Amino acid sequence: MHRDTLARYNNLVHCKTLCAIIVRHGPDFFALLPPKMLFLQENSLASICHWQKCQWHILNFTAVYRQSPQRSTKKFGAFTKFQAFILVNLYTICHFATICSALAAQFLAIITGASRLIMRSTLVFCVALSLQLLIGSAVADEQDPESINNTAVPAADPVFTPNRRQNPSLNIDFDKNGSAAGNTEVALTLLGHDIIRGSFERLYWTAGQAVAGLAMPTPVLVAAGSKPGPTLCLTAAVHGDELNGVETIRRVMFSLESDKLNGVVIGVPIVNMHGFRRSSRYLPDRRDLNRYFPGDPKGSSAGRIAHSFFNEVISHCDRLIDIHTGSFHRTNLTQLRGNLGKESVAQFSRMFHDVTVLDGTGAPGTLRRAAVDAGIPAVILEAGEPLRLQLKEVKQCVNGIKAVMHHLNMIDDKPERAPKQNVFYKSTWLRADQSGVFLSEAKLGQNVKKGDILGTVTDPITNRGSVIRSSVDGQIIGLALNQMVMPGFAAYHVGIAADVKKVAADKVADSVVAETLEPVAENMKEVAREAAQKAAKTSNDPSAVDAAVRKAIKDNAKNTSQIVDEPPREKIGSEPHSADSSNTNTSVRPNDEMDEHPE
Repeated sequence: MHRDTLARYNNLVHCKTLCAIIVRHGPDFFALLPPKMLFLQENSLASICHWQKCQWHILNFTAVYRQSPQRSTKKFGAFTKFQAFILVNLYTICHFATICSALAAQFLAIITGASRLIMRSTLVFCVALSLQLLIGSAVADEQDPESINNTAVPAADPVFTPNRRQNPSLNIDFDKNGSAAGNTEVALTLLGHDIIRGSFERLYWTAGQAVAGLAMPTPVLVAAGSKPGPTLCLTAAVHGDELNGVETIRRVMFSLESDKLNGVVIGVPIVNMHGFRRSSRYLPDRRDLNRYFPGDPKGSSAGRIAHSFFNEVISHCDRLIDIHTGSFHRTNLTQLRGNLGKESVAQFSRMFHDVTVLDGTGAPGTLRRAAVDAGIPAVILEAGEPLRLQLKEVKQCVNGIKAVMHHLNMIDDKPERAPKQNVFYKSTWLRADQSGVFLSEAKLGQNVKKGDILGTVTDPITNRGSVIRSSVDGQIIGLALNQMVMPGFAAYHVGIAADVKKVAADKVADSVVAETLEPVAENMKEVAREAAQKAAKTSNDPSAVDAAVRKAIKDNAKNTSQIVDEPPREKIGSEPHSADSSNTNTSVRPNDEMDEHPE
């Protein structure tokens, strides 16, 4: 065994104990000792071989205790902090005790002139026996299920959200006769696993896409409450460089208590594992995964990954929150993006309390738009900037998600009273007119008036500068970080203030018109195709076919009122009683806004 190998054993306290090292690598281990301590080689192996009998208990206790002291109390019985310290740091203690006993034996043998063999063996055996008795007292009563109730649980820090969840495999209800009466009701089946109510599971999803023959399974956390309720899905890192959502989902998932949860929460902290491992927004082929949903099983690599994830995970959701950050050296005010033309999405967005809302259907291929088209109310939760972990934004996201869960009756924790929610139905980008060093004077979330100076752009060579002024009244909901820019660079994203009631009424009217005209358009298409086919059979003249089609449409238009009066036909996968069209975007934002700040 080399010295660097031994050093690795020293750091691996929770996995290897002294007994395993000596039994497996005895000769090589003693070869590393100083010359005056080589006498240990003859006797130490025989003296401590009995430690292997409790090796399993040591390793098991160490793993459980490091994950949760409360769980280790239930599994191994009551113990003191000193006993826990001894067990968890067993290797270091045993190593120190062995060396001390050897030195003591050497010293006493020299002083007394007694037999070195007897003295060394006796001391080593006494040390080993004392530690074994200490271990035995800790693992005694390991079958007592009520010991966990006698353990004080420290107050949880709301910022760091420690693991207060009780593991269902250890939290089994016992009847008066002492027999287990666990709940075996299945909450849902996900990724081929039956999720039992009151359980917390860590599953793995993989799209079968391997790089260099190495698969990248994505962890999927599932918290199933003891009572039925909705299924809420949380996703993050669809773009691999966005970190705030990863921490947000961790805090939410590990703060849930199964006995106080109604329904199921599915959390996927890292959807794009390929990009996450490379700190990249994209997949390895430079495709944006958030432009390929719901995916194609026969399409590109991105399409196949999107199809697998959407069908194996998202299709089980009742509601979806997709967490993102700004992109390309930009940062976002904590905000929601959703299609407020759909009543179910509008109601969903109001559950977030004070989180700013920006209306929009979303670009084709985005996860939230595909979910909405499939009948799953979905929003995007934007917060902060990429490649950074910002605790303020994370806390805002956690509070928003907890507010949603309260409104869905999933948890009893009532959120704090929140100020009025800002809703923007329009927004615009303010751009730089020259190249140079962009320095922002305005802050994220700042209310601005038309004509206000927000920032400057200065040429580093000529020192010629220009200012960026606001062209509207509104609030800064996104801005670029200080950097070198080119002419036309989008520096500020401003939500335009408007009469919310008037805009909402306009959206409802537009949605009703779109829904009403849809059957008319479909009927006209059928009539036009039929007339064109008949005309083509009798004439090869394109003008004659065109005239026949126009005449058929004109005649059919007389029956338009009858078609409009008919009740709308619901599409497969669409939301019932929804007076809107998912393909209609009434936002007046610039057409290139999604390109400037893609979701």
